[in-house]
Amino acid sequence: MPTRGELEAARDRQVEDVLAPSLRVVFCGINPGLYTAWAGHHFARPGNRFWKALHLSGFTPRLFHPSEQDRLPALGLGVTNLVPRTTARADELGVEELAAGAAALRAKLRRYRPAWLAVLGAGAYRAAFAAPGAGIGEQPELLEDARAWLLPNPSGLNAHYQLPALVEEFARLRRASEA
Repeated sequence: MPTRGELEAARDRQVEDVLAPSLRVVFCGINPGLYTAWAGHHFARPGNRFWKALHLSGFTPRLFHPSEQDRLPALGLGVTNLVPRTTARADELGVEELAAGAAALRAKLRRYRPAWLAVLGAGAYRAAFAAPGAGIGEQPELLEDARAWLLPNPSGLNAHYQLPALVEEFARLRRASEA
């Protein structure tokens, strides 16, 4: 485990996108946390349930370690963040920063043209895209040409969604993306 000082030093690090043209689903986190930035891999914090939900919902053939994120494009999957800035907690981001992140994300969508975009975090999605009533599941409007899906935040701090419920939401997206 990294020391507190090592985690704080990670604030200046960027976590690289895992993107390629024409992916089936791009998963979009809110922003990198300190542990993720320190590790250099998306959703790297041990308590984060992203990788478990991805596997248990049928997106991956086995449980991937965050360091294997570069294997995702071969499965038609990618990962990015709404905001690239590393913070200790996502609630450190303001509405303006989230809206700017949405604009940058739209540019990525135009460039890479995925079929689906799955944003992980309802509050961030609502703020970033000025969609206060957005609920979990498929969204009525396209983001560029991508169909949008809102997933719960897989952080271990999200007590509203235990792993089985999180897996079911991921599985709903998987089924829709395969139809």
